Amino acid sequence: MTIPGAKTAVDWLVSAAPDPGACRWEWERNPLGVALLPAGRRWDVLILPGELGRPTLDVLRLIDRPGPVLADFGDSRLGFFVPAGTASRWLGTGVRGAGRGTWIVVPYPGRATGGVRWLVLPDGEGTLTDPAVLELAMHEAAACVLSHGGRKS
Repeated sequence: MTIPGAKTAVDWLVSAAPDPGACRWEWERNPLGVALLPAGRRWDVLILPGELGRPTLDVLRLIDRPGPVLADFGDSRLGFFVPAGTASRWLGTGVRGAGRGTWIVVPYPGRATGGVRWLVLPDGEGTLTDPAVLELAMHEAAACVLSHGGRKS
């Protein structure tokens, strides 16, 4: 399945690869439909635990257009694409940063894979999540999780 706009998303993603042609080749031939891309060039990724990441994404969608967001199998972790350099400056309990010197498993946009999938596809124009807006959304999501966490149904 190919999603409209996937071509531009592919172009944007492979522009971060040391060898864009090799990245495209890997995506076409890898049975898992994934490639490794370096963080820290065009973007960093902030990785949140799923129990915080899912409500954070819900809040983000209400207040801003989020940049690309990945989820691993079972949504146990969500990765928010933020401007390069953010990971090295981020301070937050339970949030992992992938920046310069790290690699991210990235699925081909618009194709289903077994382990990692896009919750928000790259738009091909380089839209990233603003770290300040992400932090506000995380605070709002954490407050909602805490206020609903103790309720019994």
